[in-house]
Amino acid sequence: MGKANNETGGMPIETAGYRAKMHDLGGYTVSYESHLQDADPAPLYKGLPDDRCQCPHWGIVVKGKVIARYADGTQDEINEGESYYMRPGHLPIVFAGTELIEFSPTPELSKTIEAVLRNMQASSG
Repeated sequence: MGKANNETGGMPIETAGYRAKMHDLGGYTVSYESHLQDADPAPLYKGLPDDRCQCPHWGIVVKGKVIARYADGTQDEINEGESYYMRPGHLPIVFAGTELIEFSPTPELSKTIEAVLRNMQASSG
């Protein structure tokens, strides 16, 4: 399929404080995300290189804000209405009420999701 929206189709993901619907668009995944609470999900990236997300993301903050932190000590604060690129090696901080539309290469995103799910399962006992 060459198009997507947040209302139909896609793979839904829902956890405490997070909702998303992901669509595969020819090797890229578009994700419609809603962050329901403030979160620093850094522990979920353990096991990835440098324990950081290695998937690049391009997106738009529809509402709210997100911060991308990098190993070199820099960070990008992306606010409502702004487009962004998060380079590999980032850790996000998200805020309650934030909504994003994000595009990611599917193979790299799949590796990240695998690690996140493994870490979520390990932390829940």
